[in-house]
Amino acid sequence: MDLDELIKRLDLDTKAALLAGQDRWSLPAVPAIGLASLVMSDGPIGVRGTRQTPDDPSVALPSPTALAACWDPELARSVGRLLAQEARRKGVHVLLAPTVNLHRTPLGGRHFECYSEDPLLTGLVGAGYVRGVQDGGVATTVKHFVANDSETQRYTVDVRADDRTLRELYLAPFEIIVKQARPWGVMAAYNSVNGATMTEHGPLQNGILRDEWGFDGFIVSDWTATRHTERAALGGLDVAMPGPITPFGPDLAQAVRDGRVPEEAVDAMVRRVLLLAARVGILDGFEPAVATLPEPIAGDGLACEVAARSFVLLHNRADLLPLDATKAAKVAVLGGAAKDARILGGGSAVVFPAEVISPLDGLRQAFPDVTYELGADPRTQLPPLGDNADLRWIALDGNGVEVATGPLERGEIRWIGEAPQGVDPKRVRSVEIAGTFTPVETGKQTFGFIGLGQVRLTVGDTVLFEDSNMPAGDDPFTAILNPQEHRFDIDLPAGEPVQVSFRLTPLGLERGINKYVWIALTLGHSGPEADPERRIERAVAVARDADVAVVVVGTTDQSESEGFDRTTLALPGPQDELVRRVAAANPRTIVVVNAGSPVEMPWADDVAAVLLTWFPGQAAGAALADVLRGVREPGGRLPTTWPKRTEDAPVLNVTPTDGALRYDEGVFIGYRAWQRGDVEPAYWFGHGIGYTDWEYESAEFAPADDEHILGTATIVVRNAGARAGREVVQAYLAPAEADSERPARWLAGFASVTAEPGRRATAVITVPRRSAQVWRDGGWRDAAGGHVLEVGRSVADRRLTVDLRNGTVAG
Repeated sequence: MDLDELIKRLDLDTKAALLAGQDRWSLPAVPAIGLASLVMSDGPIGVRGTRQTPDDPSVALPSPTALAACWDPELARSVGRLLAQEARRKGVHVLLAPTVNLHRTPLGGRHFECYSEDPLLTGLVGAGYVRGVQDGGVATTVKHFVANDSETQRYTVDVRADDRTLRELYLAPFEIIVKQARPWGVMAAYNSVNGATMTEHGPLQNGILRDEWGFDGFIVSDWTATRHTERAALGGLDVAMPGPITPFGPDLAQAVRDGRVPEEAVDAMVRRVLLLAARVGILDGFEPAVATLPEPIAGDGLACEVAARSFVLLHNRADLLPLDATKAAKVAVLGGAAKDARILGGGSAVVFPAEVISPLDGLRQAFPDVTYELGADPRTQLPPLGDNADLRWIALDGNGVEVATGPLERGEIRWIGEAPQGVDPKRVRSVEIAGTFTPVETGKQTFGFIGLGQVRLTVGDTVLFEDSNMPAGDDPFTAILNPQEHRFDIDLPAGEPVQVSFRLTPLGLERGINKYVWIALTLGHSGPEADPERRIERAVAVARDADVAVVVVGTTDQSESEGFDRTTLALPGPQDELVRRVAAANPRTIVVVNAGSPVEMPWADDVAAVLLTWFPGQAAGAALADVLRGVREPGGRLPTTWPKRTEDAPVLNVTPTDGALRYDEGVFIGYRAWQRGDVEPAYWFGHGIGYTDWEYESAEFAPADDEHILGTATIVVRNAGARAGREVVQAYLAPAEADSERPARWLAGFASVTAEPGRRATAVITVPRRSAQVWRDGGWRDAAGGHVLEVGRSVADRRLTVDLRNGTVAG
């Protein structure tokens, strides 16, 4: 029996139901045709499953920006295979990843979840990832199709971009992945493009994605992105998520009965869903796409390997790194991010690993004498109450009667997906954090809360707040992911316990919890000991007495997350001041930057070394210790250009005007734009220095007689340093004659090689023909005037040039 025969056995209502979520994560089963329920889950650095809770832990790998910094599609394939393994363990058939939108501007709040500012690097790494996941028999949904490159007003923004800009930049990663990796799914974005919302965009979804590129998978909406039944069904969308209420399902069946949607269109949608089910092995009578699964992968080991490979050594004065154990007996570790590592970005990327090795943990295991001081807290919101507190969570019914209770380690509740075991969510109306707190110092204590709904906050006999707290704006995800904090001060004596209570009736609980639980509240606190100047003074004193100072700085989930864009690249809190003063006290200062995308580093020239670790995943500290000691080389290269100052960036606009965000810069984003300006960035695209030096000895280019391949570059490099190492050889194509309509140069290919000291290695780079073409007059055209191929270590450090018109080489 084939899929069309199965479809004939289904009535209209069943077919329509198959195209709508039955709940937040799944599609309904149809036992009559042997179809099991199809389960989806968020990625992209771990597999959450259908429960977002620490009780169901997941492997947490480094951020997608870190994976892109490895410049290694095969490593990305290994990551995909591990995630497929995790998905199968959790009963997940479809991974909602990878995110291949571009870093149009460094202010994009979700850029840690995307790969790069460059479409080729993004496409090749994304293709490796998709291959790996689907090697394991699990589907991917490449997202967010298309131009979801910022978060501001992402539900409603209309991106205005011309055909050339869309084709050469924003569509390009999707095209590469569709043609090279054959993904089984694509996710339609929230935003509109040139007047049509993406879930209804027939010219892009049906015309380009399916008809032109040959995509044969299913298209699923981003969650709640589907607006209109008829337009979405005719515009290419197959599945509307989440359920149980969507514009598909019964509404779609009625649209067919009314003659607004042809039943043949619904049958085509159902066919694509059944094809997906067959591929992932949940449709009886059909062989799954993958019969033999890859060998199991150890999650801890791969997490550490990817992290170390992704770390970018930005500079290393006097070759301080790797550390000599005889000269680094006493190590000062400083910064809030050293103890409380930010291992992943906020939003749909969040998972809960079974164990996290913080930078402080890793360095304590690696070095005999480590002293820690907080120095500067990067958080702009109060930390959850925890120290010197004995807390419980309490679930209450509509009469204030206790439904259930349990211990709470700190003042924070996150019930995402389901309530704790033993709690009947239908009875819950309010949730409370309650217990006793004993101040360490006499003086001003600051308490704060985060939570939307009806609030009562008391400390002792004092009611600090009793009122409703409503969200601002019309984006619910922004309200959840970038919540507003309310603070209150109260004087308390040291050593005397006091009762604290934060009770919240969350929005949406007036009639109890129904299909999906989402309760998030925080009771925060800081005391007199949190004075920023006292913290920095203690850190400076420790640094002055140490052989080496390691300062870990970074962003927080209030400054870099899904749901909102950034307003500045400056590090939050007094972290810059901490670095300046530590560097003045100890010239052997190493700064570790724990951020998912660019930040300002005004102190960079004043410290001995700067190491970028991205959001490094669960093995953060182990990888950091290995790299600092030289057990592993920091193998990363920047996938995005880093500005010195926010205002220097060529593209900063993320705020729509009258609902529209105009990509007036055209194809000039990232390094393409920086090359046109007079201001130098802090670090160029492709930069990273490792622990050894490389000489570029020769380059050749062999043209290809192939409609898809321009030719093959062969580059010989020699390890000129004293250590074994890895080099990422980068090839850039440039017009042979200046052309103001095109960038000065752009990435055309790359390859990594390894070599022992004094040994040579050969990099072979296949250059796609598309690299030498432009989109003009409705098609791809060979650019006039010829090209040169420039090879080197970054877009700004080019060592050899091959003139493709005559084959001559210059160094």
